Amino acid sequence: MDTHQDVVGKALSSLPSQDSTSGQPLAAVIPFPTPPASARKRRGKCMSRRRGQDPKVRIGRRADGKEYYFFQYWVDLPGVEDRQRKTEVLGLVGQLTDCEADRKKLEIISKLEINSSDYRIPSSKCFADAVKHYREKFAPLMLSDSTISTANSRIRNHLERDWNDVPIEHIRIEAVSEWVKKKRKEGLSLTVIKDSLRTMQRILSAFSKDKPPFSQSGLEIPDKEKRKMRKAKRQNTVTYKWQQAEQIAQHIQSMNGLGAYRRQQYATLVLLAAASGLRCSELLALRVNDIDFQAHTIRVDEASDQRNAGRIGECKNVAAYRTVALLDAEGRKAMRSLKQFIGDATDPHALVFHSKRGKPLLETTILNQGLYPALKALNLAKDGLHAFRRGCNRRWELAGINPAVIRQQMGHSTAAMTALYTGELPLEDVEAEFSKKFGNQLENMENEAAA
Repeated sequence: MDTHQDVVGKALSSLPSQDSTSGQPLAAVIPFPTPPASARKRRGKCMSRRRGQDPKVRIGRRADGKEYYFFQYWVDLPGVEDRQRKTEVLGLVGQLTDCEADRKKLEIISKLEINSSDYRIPSSKCFADAVKHYREKFAPLMLSDSTISTANSRIRNHLERDWNDVPIEHIRIEAVSEWVKKKRKEGLSLTVIKDSLRTMQRILSAFSKDKPPFSQSGLEIPDKEKRKMRKAKRQNTVTYKWQQAEQIAQHIQSMNGLGAYRRQQYATLVLLAAASGLRCSELLALRVNDIDFQAHTIRVDEASDQRNAGRIGECKNVAAYRTVALLDAEGRKAMRSLKQFIGDATDPHALVFHSKRGKPLLETTILNQGLYPALKALNLAKDGLHAFRRGCNRRWELAGINPAVIRQQMGHSTAAMTALYTGELPLEDVEAEFSKKFGNQLENMENEAAA
């Protein structure tokens, strides 16, 4: 059998010693094959990961000669290929029997859950990586600008500071419940907390397709606090009736601090908001060709992103794309006011409510210049343009309009959302409704009681 030296010698002797043309000696070059590339090492499929760990209880000796029971087990670390071995001391020999030491070992293994079917090898990814994926890949492709802006506000104000460095696998319902308790002690409302957790769920769902995020149904919230939150939400919701909207519009028309055009613009916007139930973002994105005065309808196919300088873009959801009919007395009055405001507009694509430069109006400008001063002068509760939308929903509901029609008019995705807009009815609305239904009967009963 040839040795390594023999093989090399034969290879050298087979090479030509001179160039056939120039006669110069050639340097010897041996064509050795390229060594194969080493395959990338994957996380090993060790048997302890497949079948679970059952380490033996062993006896060790301390420096002072005392013997003790111990066992060793393996743990997976985030982002590390090799596992780490850990040692757990069970107790001194003589204080424990062999059976007691073995039983104690099984209890510790059970608490560590390293043999549980729910055990997952920790990932090197943390919540900050999920947020990065959400902002750079998922949100720009799947969400509207206004939704992205709202989500970024919740991430920045409530989530990043507490969760950025937390591994994805550690975001479980127990940790979330503790975070909720902490935020409640800091004075954050439960509504804001739940909205932030919805954003957190969407971030985790977009990042990890195979592992669903936690469910808010498992949050540990006392029933007393839930009832308190629902009661406060019903009582603190501000709603402006049509009569109040007319009062506000009239007061804005008389405000000396505003120019004639601005007064008419704000008054028309208030009446249209109260009559149509459009969202503020939809009102401020209306164009002249969206309005059909003959049919008394308004087409909604755009929205103004108030968090992004009023930029015109897509609507909030699929149900928001609709045509709203203003066929009741309130709607017809609002349409007459709107027609008078628009006048003989020549550009059909121009915004109905715009600034001096033709840009979209900002809600904050309308509130500070027109609505808030009018509310203060009329001694009405302070709220935004959305209160007119709630009032419109309630007016249609009390008028007996079919719930399916109201849902379409409002642009709601579900009937549950439409029901939320009703809120707690004022006592005068309840009395007025009873008077409509049983007016003569109630009057007769009162007369009989007086007699």
